[in-house]
Amino acid sequence: MSEIRVASRYAKSLIELADEKGVLDEVHENILLLQDTCDGSVDLRLMLKNPIISREAKLNVLRRIFEGKINKLTLSFFEILTKKQREDLLYVIAKEFHAQYNEKMQIESALVTTPFELTAELRAALQAEAEKIAGKKVDLKEKVNPELIGGFILQVRDRQIDTSINSRLKELRVKFSENPYIREF
Repeated sequence: MSEIRVASRYAKSLIELADEKGVLDEVHENILLLQDTCDGSVDLRLMLKNPIISREAKLNVLRRIFEGKINKLTLSFFEILTKKQREDLLYVIAKEFHAQYNEKMQIESALVTTPFELTAELRAALQAEAEKIAGKKVDLKEKVNPELIGGFILQVRDRQIDTSINSRLKELRVKFSENPYIREF
């Protein structure tokens, strides 16, 4: 069975259990913490996937990192995964959990790419614009790309708003290459 299918099933089970216990939002925050920790530490992701390292050692590392910071249900979920030898899928499960949570809560994902870090005021304005486009609450992710020079690219579903200077320069290059003032005989 593929990683995504297995991850999807575990994520769905965790969502249902957390919802039943009334701690869905807290577990979601825990999973985001796990995902951010894994994003920030390649070593942690490699350790979880390493078959040579014992399950007990992996579980001890997870406990040291997260114990006291996350809900007991989430920590129990980590323990179950390690007992079932599925700790290598923890990062994939976290991503799938987030996707399923957004679907359940009717939250649309959006991505804004800018040449610099967003200020709180600009983030709020882009959030409002993305919610207006989506017609519902939006989870706005940010990406910094200095090559844009200025402006931004906002992607919501299949719609993209590109106000970057980089794209404007490309448009000008295309227009100048066409050169409508030269007549061909």
